[in-house]
Amino acid sequence: MPYRFLEDIAIADAAFEAWGRTPEEMIAAASDATLNIMVRDLDTVRDRDCRRFQAQDPQIDMLLFRVLQELIYLKDAENLLLRVRAVKLRRQGDTWMAAVEARGEPMNRHRHDLIVDVKAITLHRFCVRQAAGRWTATVVADV
Repeated sequence: MPYRFLEDIAIADAAFEAWGRTPEEMIAAASDATLNIMVRDLDTVRDRDCRRFQAQDPQIDMLLFRVLQELIYLKDAENLLLRVRAVKLRRQGDTWMAAVEARGEPMNRHRHDLIVDVKAITLHRFCVRQAAGRWTATVVADV
């Protein structure tokens, strides 16, 4: 599990740090961490539905923000619990572009051990950094 929950950042919210060798791995880890705030066991979320979407931003941290917000939107609008299975990043001029494939299924209160609902990703202490061959994101989610 390439993420860990942070207990000392936010009292009324949920915080985590997610990482990967590449920004794509970090985005996938952050998406799993976001879902793991809501669902105790990620293995109970089956790959039955697929959603593809794109996001773009000049800054890599805000690109991650947009991806996580889109996953929350799909949860709210379509009742889908989704895990990012593929991310393709590219630069177009000064802009980061992401093509994201997420898979999952509709929320089922009988099959999924639900914990809390993530309403949004906040900008409080939100950051992405690269050091020593690792991309790391710090994220606080409003629950």
